[in-house]
Amino acid sequence: MNAQLRAEPEPAAPPGGRVVVIGAGIAGLAAAHRLASAGRRVTVLEAGSRPGGKLLAGQIAGVQVDLGAESVLARRPEAVELARAVGLGDRLRPPATATASVWTRDALRPMPKGHVMGVPGDPSALAGLLSAEGLARIERDRELPPAEVGEDVAIGEFVAARMGREVVDRLVEPLLGGVYAGDSYRISMRAAVPKLFDAVRERPTLTEAVGAVQRAAAQATPGPVFLGLAGGLGLLPGAVADAVTARGGEIRYGTPVQALTRAADGWRVRTDRETLTAAAVVVAVPAGPAARLLAAESPAAAGELAAVEYASMSLVTLAFRRADAGALPAGSGFLVPPVDGRTVKASTFSSQKWSWLGEAAPDLLVLRTSVGRYGDEEYLHRDDADLVAVSRTDLAAATGLTAAPVATRVTRWTDGLPQYPVGHLARVARVRDAVAKLPGIRVCGAAYDGVGIPACVASAHRAADEIIATSTPARTTENEGRE
Repeated sequence: MNAQLRAEPEPAAPPGGRVVVIGAGIAGLAAAHRLASAGRRVTVLEAGSRPGGKLLAGQIAGVQVDLGAESVLARRPEAVELARAVGLGDRLRPPATATASVWTRDALRPMPKGHVMGVPGDPSALAGLLSAEGLARIERDRELPPAEVGEDVAIGEFVAARMGREVVDRLVEPLLGGVYAGDSYRISMRAAVPKLFDAVRERPTLTEAVGAVQRAAAQATPGPVFLGLAGGLGLLPGAVADAVTARGGEIRYGTPVQALTRAADGWRVRTDRETLTAAAVVVAVPAGPAARLLAAESPAAAGELAAVEYASMSLVTLAFRRADAGALPAGSGFLVPPVDGRTVKASTFSSQKWSWLGEAAPDLLVLRTSVGRYGDEEYLHRDDADLVAVSRTDLAAATGLTAAPVATRVTRWTDGLPQYPVGHLARVARVRDAVAKLPGIRVCGAAYDGVGIPACVASAHRAADEIIATSTPARTTENEGRE
């Protein structure tokens, strides 16, 4: 908790008793794992029928694949450490290839190196991707007065002002869109690229700020930038859930929480079947449901959370016979700038990116595309066949792949990714400040400190550690916790 934001001492949670975690996405599971490992009695309540949220394992043409997130940022330790803690360390795998392309101006062009989320440190690295005019415009950054970002700024607007719109439209937009499914002209630099934001405040030009971030990265611990799991990252939620139950925790599926109410001995957590008594609660659901649960006890936090917007997207997974498909372009796939007007926003050549997948299905070629982003969700309302058809059309134009797939799957992630506009971190601080005034309750998940899995795990650990710091391990009795 940010100490300068608290107007009064933090109230202590009632000691002992059950801790209820609402939501079994990766944040809720990570919080439950942390709590159970510290000796707390944990009950996880999940409205759906499975753990994991946007981490989902599935099959296509008989082979295991990810139907949601497929990798974690390895330079942050939280997700990798969680995987190792639940017995998946031997499955961690880096991508087989780190090269990718940008599909723009009707050609696949190599993804340039030497940038920070698309913001270049050396314009020459973008030759072939940008026009001569666009490259020349980047150089003007060195001639402009020192950069001013204030308390926050939209990364697209700031970079366009310093280096021109072309670098934003052709590189920053597709890279940020791949992470947030958002609009870089709205996305907060402070929230989405904090190291660059800090460097910009200390350096006179954006070019120098990018260089400073790159030099710091070069001094970091070597190793892969991203890691996945052999068999798919979708294996992680089940392993964490198993570890929670092995430590005495309980996970109840098909159990939506309808209301939260403060009581003298903690909290009443009402489901459609019963009301549980909890000494403490971790709310690990998206911002909208969290707002509804907190409305009665913290209208201030609920109001802030209700204002968080989300983007929806679909993933289209396709399997081809290698004999029919022929060779794909080298690399792990491609990104698509929205300015090019394509339907597909990105494609992953899964069989080339993940060696374990190629080994499991040597006769198959598995690809996936993503469709939809903030403000561009028209195709998400079409049926699966249409989404497959537009994906095949764009894949053919980008790669020459015209073979018919032997299997397809469409996975829809409605309201899947929270948006981080300018002022997002200030909003999060206000939410946490309001929630901190309530004893024994914390929030975590993708709506707060980052949409990536390590950031979600970190927010879960923060919430759990604050609960642990103000409570004691429970004394378990057979009928404790029910009314």
